[in-house]
Amino acid sequence: MQVLIVLVVCSLVVALGFLAAFFWSVNNNQYEDTYTPSMRILFDDNETANQEIDSKETKLK
Repeated sequence: MQVLIVLVVCSLVVALGFLAAFFWSVNNNQYEDTYTPSMRILFDDNETANQEIDSKETKLK
């Protein structure tokens, strides 16, 4: 029976830790930018790769 009490106390400590981390992240504006992640999929990553290849080719010439 004492083990059950210890487990309940430990689970409450962990839950309060997660709750504190959530409130910290909200107060530090971690959830402010909701637009950029939804638009990131639309941008092409090949543009930066092509620019790196072009810059390497100009260095070789």
